[in-house]
Amino acid sequence: INNRNEEIMEHKIAETNARIDVADVLRGLAVMGIILLHSIEHFNFYSFPEEVPFEWMKFTDQAIWRGLFFTFSNKAYAVFALLFGFSFYIQDNNQQRRGKDFRLRFLWRLFILFIIGQFNAAFFTGEILTMYAILGIILPIFCRMSDRTVAIFATLLILQPIDWAKLIYALCNPDYLAGYYFSIAFDVQKHGNFLETVRMNMWEGQMANMTWALEHGRILQTPGLFLFGMLVGRRKYFLYSEQNERLWLKALAISLLCFFPIYGLNNMLPEFIERSAVLVPLQLILSSFSSLSFMVLLVTGLLLTFYRVKDRSFFMRFTSYGKMSLTNYLGQSIFGSLLFYHWGFELGRYLGITYSFLFGILFVLLQMVFCSWWLRHHKHGPFEGLWKRLTWIGKNK
Repeated sequence: INNRNEEIMEHKIAETNARIDVADVLRGLAVMGIILLHSIEHFNFYSFPEEVPFEWMKFTDQAIWRGLFFTFSNKAYAVFALLFGFSFYIQDNNQQRRGKDFRLRFLWRLFILFIIGQFNAAFFTGEILTMYAILGIILPIFCRMSDRTVAIFATLLILQPIDWAKLIYALCNPDYLAGYYFSIAFDVQKHGNFLETVRMNMWEGQMANMTWALEHGRILQTPGLFLFGMLVGRRKYFLYSEQNERLWLKALAISLLCFFPIYGLNNMLPEFIERSAVLVPLQLILSSFSSLSFMVLLVTGLLLTFYRVKDRSFFMRFTSYGKMSLTNYLGQSIFGSLLFYHWGFELGRYLGITYSFLFGILFVLLQMVFCSWWLRHHKHGPFEGLWKRLTWIGKNK
């Protein structure tokens, strides 16, 4: 009887750890932001109508473009990365409670994610799953280290040491010129058929994406956020307590104090620095810091609101969307490519930014309806369930 009670208690604890509603809400909102951005970008295919149908759309196009990029660009992906590390902690901790080591199994899980990422990359040049599969190796390496060690190393990654090195080198060498490599897939997206688009996406598209991530600081920032997400799980910061509420209030205040001066300084730099070799890495460092500050502001604002409101029905609508974030992300790649690229309907010729934004909202709403319906009949989303089954293939959990 005692053993049975212990098993029941362990199961309840595991279930509590396995799914925290606020994490699903955050994940759902992050995926929504990513999809809205990709919609107005026409899924990395920057082809737009030459003229707008109404004069007032010139204003709405600019307002929507700038507003979405200000709110979600580099922030939604940062939240997604933070929650990737958090999810690893939940899985690893659940296995530790059963006396099992999850690290090798997680490496196999990353390999499966890499394969899923290759499937996604066939449709969309901006895919991130492949990068997550590669950079996620850092989690099993650091998961048995102390909180202090993890926090120090994660902070070093967040501080963008490569770009500080570029900046220092440029200051010491006046003749140094900065250069970038980016393979543009525009011609294939505009003229290619489906097979040509897939071939391009499987090589040039991924090279472009990885190069962009390296040049814009995500190669270091992403694993740093993975580690911070793992720490959030360890310290149980997403669970409500008065201590955690005070912690998030402090984080909110600090992020507000940091964001506005850093954002303003970054916008002023081109007026005072002409050398691109100095300006580019310095702007990248500052934009990275300002984006992270704003991301913390968004996360803390949502957490504090979630803690304090009595009626959470609005937020809870995003839980099913967050639980099926992998399916939703893959879905936006497949249908976005179909609807906007030349091999499909090439809607970019007709939809400006305002109409594309409305399309993005409609697409998200349809996905939310599908997620709610699917999870009423299944425990996991289609790709989430497949990923889980392949993770534990040949092994009892």
